[in-house]
Parts: sequence; structure tokens; C-alpha cells
Amino acid sequence: MKIKAFLLSAVLLMAAAQLSSSQTTGNATVDQIVSAWSPRNFTTVPVTDDQIDLIIRCGLKAPSARNMQPWHFTVVRDETLMKQIITNITPGNVLIVVSGVENNGQTPDFDCGLATENMFLGATALGLGARIYGGPAAIANGKREELQIPEGYKVVMLLRVGNIDSEVDAVSGATARKTKEEVVNYVK
Repeated sequence: MKIKAFLLSAVLLMAAAQLSSSQTTGNATVDQIVSAWSPRNFTTVPVTDDQIDLIIRCGLKAPSARNMQPWHFTVVRDETLMKQIITNITPGNVLIVVSGVENNGQTPDFDCGLATENMFLGATALGLGARIYGGPAAIANGKREELQIPEGYKVVMLLRVGNIDSEVDAVSGATARKTKEEVVNYVK
């Protein structure tokens, strides 16, 4: 009898925990931001042209300093080329190379980061997995001709987009986030 009571209690606690973690704020944008995560495991189901078009539109709507929009987006589907930049690319993934204007007296890095984040959120809102990369930008800059990066631009960020297994979630498929207490302080 004690075992049954213990098991029933455990099941009820797990159900309550799941219910509380699945509650939303009621604001679709905030819910999207707080539920987004960067998967490492992608399926081979290809990303569609319509999905990529919507994701690019999200990038185009990003804010930028003085509305300069100092970015250029290169959509890469060539698996061989993608693997030269990010070795664990899965067939069906797409790589969006975000380049920024060089030598304009400002740095485009921040604005390109905003555009990349907009596209990341757009991809996750579409139910896709998305992962932002900064380190491989140096490799991509060495492949400017192959990537057809316009003259006067440098690669700043990369966004990997792909389908993800519905069984994988932020707990099993992503690294843990720091707690709010570790990274926030309030000055009153």
C-alpha cells in the first residue's frame, strides 16, 4: 500500500511539475523567447524554401543603428560547403551566413547580431531548430568567394537551421542555462 501511495504521489508531482513548466505568459512573443533553445541534433528532413523566406524576412525587419541595415544574408544549401565551415552539419540543414559592411566607420557586428537573433526566433517560431555560431565566421571569411560574399562585406555570424526530432527538447537537447541569480543584480 505504501508503494502504491508513493508511486501515486510521484506521478502527481511529475504531472504538477509539467503543468507548471508548460504554463505561458499569454504573450506569444515572450513565450517564444523564453522557450527558445539551441539544439545540437537535427533530422535530415529538409528546410523548405518558404520557411527560409520567412526566416530571412525576420532578419530584414531587425533594428539597426540609424537604420543603416549593414547586413547581407547568404543562404547555403550546399552540404559539402557547409561541412567545411561547420563539420557536424546534417543533410537538409541550411546555413544562413550573415555578413556586415566593412570599413563604414562603424561596426556592423551588433546590428548583424540583432538580425541573426530575429532569424533565430523566426526559425524557432516555425518549429525548426536554429543554432547561432560566431567562431566559424573566420572559416567562412576564408571562403568568401565560394560563399559569394559581396565585396566590402565580412562574415559576422552564421545561423544553422534544420528540422528537429519532436522527441528532443531543451532538457535533453541543449546545454543548461545559467540561473537568473548567477547573471543578474539589481541596483535600487
